[in-house]
Amino acid sequence: MLFPTPPLTAADRAVLTHVEQMREQVRHQLRGRPGNWTSGLSRFLTADAVAASNSIEGFRVSTQDAQDLMDGERDVDVSDENREETLAYQRMMTYVQSLHDAPDFQYSKGLLNALHWMLQGHHHTQRKPAGQWRRGPVYVTDPRNPRVAAYTAPDAGDVPELMGELVAWLNADDEAHPLIRAAMAHLHLVSIHPWADGNGRMSRSLQTLLIAREGVLAPEFSSIEAWLGMPGNTWEYYRELQRRGATYQPDREVSGWIRFNLTAYHQQAQTVLHRMNQSAAVWDQLATFAGAAGWDERVVSALHDVAIDGRVRRARYEQAEGLTLQQAQRDLRDLASAGLLAPVGRTRARYYTEGPRFPEATLELARTPFSLTSPYPND
Repeated sequence: MLFPTPPLTAADRAVLTHVEQMREQVRHQLRGRPGNWTSGLSRFLTADAVAASNSIEGFRVSTQDAQDLMDGERDVDVSDENREETLAYQRMMTYVQSLHDAPDFQYSKGLLNALHWMLQGHHHTQRKPAGQWRRGPVYVTDPRNPRVAAYTAPDAGDVPELMGELVAWLNADDEAHPLIRAAMAHLHLVSIHPWADGNGRMSRSLQTLLIAREGVLAPEFSSIEAWLGMPGNTWEYYRELQRRGATYQPDREVSGWIRFNLTAYHQQAQTVLHRMNQSAAVWDQLATFAGAAGWDERVVSALHDVAIDGRVRRARYEQAEGLTLQQAQRDLRDLASAGLLAPVGRTRARYYTEGPRFPEATLELARTPFSLTSPYPND
């Protein structure tokens, strides 16, 4: 038995409508911007989701470092464990993203176990097998006291049947909105807890996969993993899951879970839309500045990364603009000589931040914070 999808209230429907409007604005922005700008934003959002979802499980890697690792940088100051977890999650997410238009697609137990292997294969042991259902009990401990079981998952013997029911539900069409189905898929999987480890990330990834299969936007523009990874939101996430009870009780009412996810969709859409508008304005300012100063227009992407993300590495600039290693090195060296960039570190570990002559107004525009609004203003 799975949790029934609850009906939406009038307030829920209004929030969902507003989320759709913001997603349409994002879609419009993406169609009208340069390819290297949109691909850079996509990489950032993917790295942000990977870093945030891993952080919920205690693996701490900044979004900047996650981007560098995903770009193939080797000299990134993170632990071997955090490096491995970041790259494993990135590989799985890359596959999830690629499934958005896969023909003849079906959900299956094999697909879910294969995704789990991508995420957890480097941890595979007889006691905690990767890519296979767990063989014993599993508990979610209370974050305040690891000796207390906040949730006890269903018996291991019940997992194959429950996962069969979940797969059948995933392949059926209950006419619910795709974002609502994605939220329910997350709840179903995290409640069944079918693997010995990695259930939280797999459940968040399944939600992202359903968003990808919707086909409206690339999933990184609608995924809520980055939102869930924000410290206050992570606490609310755990608290909302705990409201479902200390054991598997699929007859429980779950409208609060839907409301929580709609809040996440709404605020993540606000965040993405703000970043897009801010990033586009910064790009335009830097394009004007570079043109007036006689710089080749390709350097705008390097300056843009510095303004928005705080730094740029040679490899990222080289890939973004399709340059040779020598061209990328020369451009960055020239920008540093002009005082627009400042090198940090040596040789392969080197990256660049803003130099003393970087346009101050552009930095101010790029780094001005914004406010999130609640989609349920009467709460």
